[in-house]
Formats: sequence, structure tokens, C-alpha cells
Amino acid sequence: MSEILTFSPAAARASSLLSPPLLRPPNPTPSITAVLISGRFENITFWRTRTAAKRGTGPVHVIIFEAADRDNIGGSAYGGQRAICCTADLAKIEGCKQGEILRRPSATDINWPVILDVRFKGKSKTANLDSKGVTIRKTGMYNLIFVACDPNLKDMFMSGKTIWKNPDGYLPGRMAPLKKFYVFMTLAYVCLSIIWFLQYWRFWNDVLQLQHCITAVIALGLFEMFLWYLEYVNFNNTGMRPVGITTLVVTVGAIRKAISRLLILCVSMGYGVVRPTLGGLTSKVLLLGFTYFLASELLNITEYVGTINDVSGRARLLLVLPDAFLDAFLILWIFTSLSRTLEQLQAKRSSVKLDIYRKFSNALAVTVISSVVWIGYEVYFKATDPFNERWQSAWIITAFWDILAFGLLCVICYLWAPSQSSQRYAYSEEVGEESDDEEAQSLTKGKHEGQGGELSMVKQEKNVGRDAHLDVDNESEEEEDKRE
Repeated sequence: MSEILTFSPAAARASSLLSPPLLRPPNPTPSITAVLISGRFENITFWRTRTAAKRGTGPVHVIIFEAADRDNIGGSAYGGQRAICCTADLAKIEGCKQGEILRRPSATDINWPVILDVRFKGKSKTANLDSKGVTIRKTGMYNLIFVACDPNLKDMFMSGKTIWKNPDGYLPGRMAPLKKFYVFMTLAYVCLSIIWFLQYWRFWNDVLQLQHCITAVIALGLFEMFLWYLEYVNFNNTGMRPVGITTLVVTVGAIRKAISRLLILCVSMGYGVVRPTLGGLTSKVLLLGFTYFLASELLNITEYVGTINDVSGRARLLLVLPDAFLDAFLILWIFTSLSRTLEQLQAKRSSVKLDIYRKFSNALAVTVISSVVWIGYEVYFKATDPFNERWQSAWIITAFWDILAFGLLCVICYLWAPSQSSQRYAYSEEVGEESDDEEAQSLTKGKHEGQGGELSMVKQEKNVGRDAHLDVDNESEEEEDKRE
């Protein structure tokens, strides 16, 4: 019988600094990705029960091994369940000593896997792992596990911390490339902000309400990317992720995601273009945005705040489902609204606005298709790499979503960039077919009542012919009056 005790070190190339209180076995095995890292154990203490102390127990084993050498730890007798500790059957087959760790030397280094034994002295209830260092000289994904082969140690507790550090800092291997990535993303948002705000300031008097919302999304995106960079720099320098800083980062990110989705939804509904307000849908849109913010915030806090290792599959699935459901509902609502907006613009023969919305719908379709394809790739990536051996490219999974969101934002900025003709996209400047009669009545009324006043008209292609016809009739009547 064997028990595996996992003591959350770090899932990372570089490391981690974790000091949980007392841990009960078993937990999922964490992993460490390393590039010439140095690691050490500090204040690792094991507590066994009073009964176990009276009976006497065997040692606790500390095992460090590379994921590629996982088959060198433990074995399976006659094709049965794999065991880390040597059993009676494995002793006959492998020649190991029953009750000890079954270990085979690595093909690349006979000193690996590394096994450290911690023994209880006499009837003492505690045992301490001496503070010692471990040097890892080969790049790879490493696992650290604590194993008690003695069944009398099944109720054992442990506490302490492990520290792992790369030459370039504490950042885990899967997360280290993201520090540079967020530098580039911050610079990209800075460039977009400069271009947008120059136009925004230049044509301030013609800026639409929709363009104010785009400005807010750009500012939030820039702020979020910069905060992520600072968070990774702090993590790399200290080996810890302060709850306050990480919570602020994920909260800004959740707000940005919620507002971005509401912006796309409002644009698809034709807000400010074919309708002046959202009317009765305003409360529903705001409620959906707030719900999405809560779901995204909960997922991100659980996944990032105070943690280094990935959340276990089942727990993460429960948190991802609400977020995925809301995204699917938003996509359905967005395309339904976009279809209606295109139909209205076609009916009103507004060619300029129709061209913009067609380009927007194409960009949105490409974004959705790319998202679906990438989700499929992400599932395949994780399903075919259960031991995280492709950790060096794992950062791309996270980076893709930020790149995709930035790309769609650039398209929206291009289509609705502030300019001197921005007001021609606004609803207030548009008079459709249904208002033709009302416009004619207002013109007639203006002729009778408008002495000394100035009449302002909205230019429309459909009314050019009618206005020209009225002018010809008026001129004919004046000529006839003169002849009389």
C-alpha cells in the first residue's frame, strides 16, 4: 500500500514559493519546469499520528523526476495498476525491496530521478526535511511528489515551503514568455491609442456616442496589458503573486471583456445608426453585461489569484461552463441583431452605412470561426499532452485570445474612426422613407411661418428629384404672375 503526498511546489520552469498550512494526501501532482534552476526545501515538517509513532513507521520519500522519466518511477505487476512503492509482486519481477520506492536510473543521467528520505526518530511524532538545495541542469517539465509507502502514515500531515528559481527569476516556464508578450501587447495598444486619440481630439465636435465607448475599451485594454506586465515582473522578482495586485488585474480584464462584448452587441443592434437608443432592451443588455462580468471575474480569480498551478480539470470545467454559455448566447444575439440591422440599411438604401456593416459582419464572422477553431486546437493540445511536456509553447494558448481581441478592436476602430464626416453615420442625421411625408409637411409649414428664420434641411438622395420638381413649378408660377 502506498500514499502519494503532494506538497504544491510550483508548476513552472522557474519556480514557485508556496507555503500552505497543513496538507492532507492525496492531491494532484504538481510539476516544475526548469532551466538550470536551483531549488531548496525550507521548514518541511511531517506529523504522524500518536498510534503510528508507537508502532514505528518507515521513511517519507521525496521524489523529483522529469516528466520524460516518469516510467522510471514505480511499475506494474502483470499489467495491473501502477504502483510507486515496491510490492511483493514487483519485488519478484523487478528485484526491488518491498516497501521502498521502485526507481530505475534515467537514460541521460544515472543520478536521476532524485529520491530523498526523511525518517522519524524513535517515537517522535514529527520529522523534518533538512534545508538543502537541489540543482536541475536540464530543461524540462519536472515533478515533485512526497510518498509514504508505510500504510501507518496514511493520516500524516505536512507543512513547509519549496523554493525554485531560474537564473532569470521565479516565473514558471509556461508563464515566462508571457512577460515579453505583454510588453509587445502594451506597445501595440499604445500605438493604437495614439492614432485613435489624435483623431478623437482632432474631430472632437463630431465624435459619436459609439466612439466614446470605443475609447473606453481602448483605455481599458491598454491598462489591462500594462497591469499584466507589472504582475509578471513582480512575480518574477519575488516568486509570489500578491492577492491584491492579481485581483486588480483580473478585475480590469473582466470589465474590459464585458464592455467589449456589449460594444459589439450595441453596434450589431445599430445603436446610434438605425436607432437612437436601445429602448426596452437597455436593461437586458446591461443585465447580460453584468452577468458576464461576474462569470468572468469568478473564473479568473479562481484561476490566477494566489495560484501558480493550473486548476484541476473538474473545478475549472464548472467555472468555464457559465462563461462559455454566456459567450454562446452573446454570439447568437449579436448575429441575429446584425442581420436585422443589415436588412434595415438595405431597405433604406443607405449604401455608406451598409458597406461599413458588411465589413464589420465579415470581421466578426472571421473572429468567431477563428475562436471555434482555436478552442478545438486547445482541447487537442491538452488532450495529447497530459504530462505538460509541450510547456514551452503552452503560453500561446493564452496569448491567442488577447491577439484576437486586439485584432477585432482594430477593425472596429478603422470602421468607426472619428472624422469630419462622422455625423453622417449618426441616427440623428438620417431621414428614411417613412419620414418623407413628415418632411414635406415641415417644409410647407416653414414657408408660411418662417419669415426671418433660417430653415435647415437634411440632404437625401431620394428627395433631390422631388425638390427639383417643386423649384421648377415655383419658377413657372412666378413667370405667369409677371406676364399677367
